[in-house]
Amino acid sequence: MMTLKNKHILLGITGGIAAYKCANLVRLLVKEGAHVKVVMTKAAEDFVTARTLSVLSKEEVVTGFFDSNNNWNNHVALAEWADAMVIAPLTANSLAKLATGLCDNVVTACYLSARSKVFVAPAMDLDMYQHPTTKTNLETLHRNGTLVIPAESGELASGLSGEGRMAEPEHILEFVQRALGQQLPLSGKKVLVNAGPTYEAIDPVRFIGNRSSGKMGVALADAFAKAGADVTLVLGPSHERPKERNVTLVAVESAEDMYQACSRVFPKVAIAVLSAAVADYKPGKVAESKIKKQDAGFSLDLVKTTDVLETLGRQKTHQILAGFALETNNLLEYAMAKIQKKNLDFIVANSAVEKGAGFGTDTNKVTVIDKHNKITNFELKSKQEVAKDIADFAIKLLQTHA
Repeated sequence: MMTLKNKHILLGITGGIAAYKCANLVRLLVKEGAHVKVVMTKAAEDFVTARTLSVLSKEEVVTGFFDSNNNWNNHVALAEWADAMVIAPLTANSLAKLATGLCDNVVTACYLSARSKVFVAPAMDLDMYQHPTTKTNLETLHRNGTLVIPAESGELASGLSGEGRMAEPEHILEFVQRALGQQLPLSGKKVLVNAGPTYEAIDPVRFIGNRSSGKMGVALADAFAKAGADVTLVLGPSHERPKERNVTLVAVESAEDMYQACSRVFPKVAIAVLSAAVADYKPGKVAESKIKKQDAGFSLDLVKTTDVLETLGRQKTHQILAGFALETNNLLEYAMAKIQKKNLDFIVANSAVEKGAGFGTDTNKVTVIDKHNKITNFELKSKQEVAKDIADFAIKLLQTHA
């Protein structure tokens, strides 16, 4: 399901008894991370107060074309601000106005000015909802591109029971999430990202590790999630955490843990970007108790770990597979060799020594090389911006791959 984080939602409320449910709808939208502004008709104020909605949305509620100081409430600016408009409840009277273009209140004015998707949730009595005029008006809205959230069956204000009840706030939220998600390039797609270091145990208290923070991979997971994907993030020991709701976090520690977690998910994904700094070697034997300090020198017998990226490259069937190359010298040469050896569609190369790039920083400077050795250079940017560049590259590749 698509996240609504940072989406601008304009909620229009008209004068039906179901308007009282909009307090909960605002709460749910805000909980999903949306920025919500409310516009409402004068009749709606008989069922829910503007003050309640203002407290929940943390925004001033607009109830007319002019505020209490006679300043104009710019309905065009409100409509342009919105990524989506939701009108709930939509009464029979307001439905007729929308269908015929009447514009006598701030809600209808915002509707006629909206360029974004508009959702309406009808709410009226059983006979009104079934009336041919109502059906015609709803069909008109549908033809005009308005998305109608079907009314539900249940007990109505008249005492009758049947169809006409406004969809519950939770159902309105889900409808909006699904509809907005369909606009995103990775809606319905699964993506695998791995990130962070691995820790290879020497004894119960010591390990072999590296300086990776996981910031780049976590930013990648969020970038793919914002593009609509259901993302699995396999994350080694790291304090970083994804911000997007449609990222499933799988915490691991060792290279073998990383391999097992990635291999379980890989067959089902459309895109896999492996950014983790997986250890190349691990101790051949892990001591059962803490190794005591000795006067003489101490040596470790190291054995190779499973190469996660290369192993998945051999298993690849339909997936877009990408890896990272972090080097201190001969960056492009080593990166190109990895593309062939590991059967990658592209690789992200970045330097471990260039200022502002590599481990632990909030920025990165990368070069993306595809399997035909076409090189695309990107400037130094925040890791969030770099992640979006990489996600966009993978999406374009997936679209041509299909």
